[in-house]
Amino acid sequence: MKAAVVPNLHGRWEIRDLPIPEPGISQVLIRIKASGLCYTDIHITEGAWPADSFPRTLGHEPVGEIVALGAGVHTRRLGDRVGVPWLQLACGRCEWCRRGKALFCKDQQGTGVQTQGGHAEYMLAQAEATVLLPDALAYEQAASLFCAGYTVWAGLRFADPKPHERVAVLGIGGLGHLAVQYGKAAGFETFAITHSPSKEKLVRSLGADGVFPSGAALRQAGGADVILACSNSYRATGEALQGLRPDGRLVLMGLPSDNQTLAVSGDLLVNRWRIIGSQQNGPEYLFEALDYAAKGKVKVVAETYSLDNINLAFDRVLSGDVRFRAVITP
Repeated sequence: MKAAVVPNLHGRWEIRDLPIPEPGISQVLIRIKASGLCYTDIHITEGAWPADSFPRTLGHEPVGEIVALGAGVHTRRLGDRVGVPWLQLACGRCEWCRRGKALFCKDQQGTGVQTQGGHAEYMLAQAEATVLLPDALAYEQAASLFCAGYTVWAGLRFADPKPHERVAVLGIGGLGHLAVQYGKAAGFETFAITHSPSKEKLVRSLGADGVFPSGAALRQAGGADVILACSNSYRATGEALQGLRPDGRLVLMGLPSDNQTLAVSGDLLVNRWRIIGSQQNGPEYLFEALDYAAKGKVKVVAETYSLDNINLAFDRVLSGDVRFRAVITP
């Protein structure tokens, strides 16, 4: 099979011919149909996110068709259309696993980090980690939902917005363009905060009820009860706090681009704001994220690249030029 291989830390990705792996106990072999290239892949390549070793194949937004079953697999069948989320295995023994919160397990196995990722023609996955795709959802749409869509929807759900509350999204990119759509799909008045005037027309076409250049401008228009911070700039995130209403929640979902810190003021205390860190938070949220997309209420804006052109996709994601997700189709 062909696979994109990161030869070493900071290395340029290479397309190599590798043996097709055989599924072991409790595993399935998936013929990859689409694999999202996430900025986390760049973090791993550049050492900002630890990986077990190099050379390695990245990609934690894989979807495809099951073509082989390992021993002991009973819940999946040949021909199933599936995707694989970040979390594949956890230790099952630590406090967090026993509490049913395996996302906090220190010995978890993440797709494309502790395992081979999806930027290849085939990959192995734990059968119990795979998620069946809705029949109406195309592979190219489904891929990015396994990280980007899952992340923003889970963040919104964890913020627990109430009826008549207002939602704002900071940063209209790979995460933010989906967050706006999920906010609207869930029935909330939804706004966007972006410093790029060129994005206003697109953001409104995605359903935004208003577009503002700053948190201060959002505050003048009444503010928001939940701000989904999809930006990797904590400076911009700190400024966006100005648009938060009393008892508001700021949900951090974008990793900072460097060692930035989030600046807050006494307004945090006076307004009883909450700052919430959020990852993907539970499998039920992935089900909901996929369901909204299958019903046509959320659409991934993506650029599609062949596996042979994956370095072009990498460069466009790195430079911020991609609109808005890069999807690799072997």
